[in-house]
Amino acid sequence: MGMGSGDPVAIIGGGITGLSAAYELHKRGVPFLLFEGSDRVGGVIRTESIDGFTIDGGPDSLLIQKPAAVELCAELGLGERLVSTLPPRTAYVLKAGSLYPLPDASVFGIPTRLGPLATTQLLSAAGKIRMAMELGTPVSVTDEDESIGSFFRRRFGDESVTYLAEPLLGGIHAGDVECLSMRALFPSLVRAEREHGSVIRRFRSLSRSAQRPKDGLFRSLPGGIGELACALSRALEASSLRTGQTVTRISGPSPLSVHTASGETLRAKQVIVTTPAYVTATLVSGLDSELESLCASIPYTSTATVVLSYPRQSVKHHLDGTGFVVPRVESDISLMAGSWVSSKWPGRAPRGQVLLRGFLGGIRNPRALGQSDADLVTTSHRDFSRLLGISGDPVITRVYRWLRLNP
Repeated sequence: MGMGSGDPVAIIGGGITGLSAAYELHKRGVPFLLFEGSDRVGGVIRTESIDGFTIDGGPDSLLIQKPAAVELCAELGLGERLVSTLPPRTAYVLKAGSLYPLPDASVFGIPTRLGPLATTQLLSAAGKIRMAMELGTPVSVTDEDESIGSFFRRRFGDESVTYLAEPLLGGIHAGDVECLSMRALFPSLVRAEREHGSVIRRFRSLSRSAQRPKDGLFRSLPGGIGELACALSRALEASSLRTGQTVTRISGPSPLSVHTASGETLRAKQVIVTTPAYVTATLVSGLDSELESLCASIPYTSTATVVLSYPRQSVKHHLDGTGFVVPRVESDISLMAGSWVSSKWPGRAPRGQVLLRGFLGGIRNPRALGQSDADLVTTSHRDFSRLLGISGDPVITRVYRWLRLNP
């Protein structure tokens, strides 16, 4: 190859993916340099402590059905610190202006028992029957990937797409359920159909076995998800992390050269690129035009997370659960979802205070991010007040903008 054996691996992007790659190389004793354009690592992971509140501006949990993050916490010595959500763990869906709980014992809204499905007010009688018929729905014979919308429509019917798949599964990624990939995002559901002939049957057998976690599907850390990013960066040599250094392009073919905005050029043995796809496209434009056009073709959405706190006595709702999602058909509410942080996780707010997170933008309202912080706060406060019976203004307000970060 003609490269010096001493050349490090270059990692571009210091979000959770770049940090995890760096940690893996560090464990294997492979020299690396990580470049991050901003002045902090962690990417969309961002936790702040303000006046006794612990606030996640980005993601707030790890999903135990995707165990890699939980395993990483254990390796970093954070395993004992993982906390689960507070009971009753009920999530709600907005329908015709009212909040209805998801059926008991459901996973992603899919029932593991038919009793709670029969009594839920979330679906019509026809919608419930159609969902129950999934037990006898034939298995797809094609090996093609399909969208979340297509999978749910085929297995559970139209209403399941409107009130479950779109707000719950599409909402997690702020994307369009007719475009988001089942195989990429929810492989466990695809396997359930393939290997067991029915998603309900598979989930029902899991819920009967010891595999169904008694304490919910989500985990976090007492200091927020920021603890994970901090622990990763602490495990790495500070001299290997180059924050505030933007990479502008990669040239090659071999050995590869990494060029930074400050005019530096680094020879690299290999390069790991963890930036958003449209950034990656510009970095590889001189190397591989096919890769460039594939990366440039991936659309992204933008979201804002608005955090509000109120005195407990000014909120009428019991807040007995984790929060709610808003189907797109509920067009008079701007929020995509709302999280009741102080009821969801222990120790996130001082006693007597309520902490809420609202989510705006995404595929539903791409123009939301054009509004000022003050307008986003006003919109979120108005929606929360209507749905939860809040009187008075928020005590703390924070806005986190995530521009073009949801592929």
